[in-house]
Amino acid sequence: MDKPFNNRAWLLVIPVFVLVALSAIIPIMTVVNYSVQDTFGGNKFFWAGTEWFTQTLQSERFHNALGRNFLFSAIILAIEIPLGIAIALAMPRKGIWVPVCLVLMALPLLIPWNVVGTIWQIFGRSDIGLLGYSMTQLGIDYNYTSNIFDAWATIIIMDVWHWTSLVVLLCYAGLVSIPEAYYQAARIDGASRWSVFRYIQLPKLQGVLIIAFLLRFMDSFMIYTEPFVLTGGGPGNSTTFLSIDLVKQAIGQFDLGPAAAMSLIYQLIILLICYVFFTLMSNVGKDKPVEVED
Repeated sequence: MDKPFNNRAWLLVIPVFVLVALSAIIPIMTVVNYSVQDTFGGNKFFWAGTEWFTQTLQSERFHNALGRNFLFSAIILAIEIPLGIAIALAMPRKGIWVPVCLVLMALPLLIPWNVVGTIWQIFGRSDIGLLGYSMTQLGIDYNYTSNIFDAWATIIIMDVWHWTSLVVLLCYAGLVSIPEAYYQAARIDGASRWSVFRYIQLPKLQGVLIIAFLLRFMDSFMIYTEPFVLTGGGPGNSTTFLSIDLVKQAIGQFDLGPAAAMSLIYQLIILLICYVFFTLMSNVGKDKPVEVED
């Protein structure tokens, strides 16, 4: 006999909905309000319609910042996902070194974002920083404040150092959840290490990799604190991503209407790409035909 359904469980969820409404829905509606209006001060607003959206979409400044975001996210995903998988595969599954490795992997994730930027800002200085001083001693002209390549390289290395651990921990959790029976069958069949990874581990990591891809894409595409503290968006505008440009426009120039429109477009781009990522990766292998040997 089926148990009666208890609706009182919703009482535990209602406070969460209230918090989400206060912390998300109301601010978003405020942004929407600013995006379709203009003001000349004095708390007087005038209807602007889609003017700010059209202006943003046609702006070369927006296109350049968006291109830098896509390039940065592509580089980060291309480095951190394979590197995270490789480190997770190399970590021990049993023994006293397991908690040691897990703690070491988790340490970078515990550091606040602004502190990470400050650490690498000092680390890259040629007078007191280990990285900058070492580069100078090797005869390499390294200066992340004036050289575009050095600035990009420093930000990428900083992000890899800070966030690869997240991919490692996710992949490690997926690897330890694979039943031992799969490995026993592979050993009986004489499968190579690559075959075990290709046909057992990688397919079983598909769900974990979807989460890793989505989390790392969203984080890298919305990156703000670390490059702002490290380079301030420079040299020039070479590291001015959409998030930094948005803050400059909203707070520095006080153009609330264009900034609100840009933030909504920014959000829609992230949601759209995440949806495409999730759909494509979720359907990988579903329609793959089964090969039958004679």
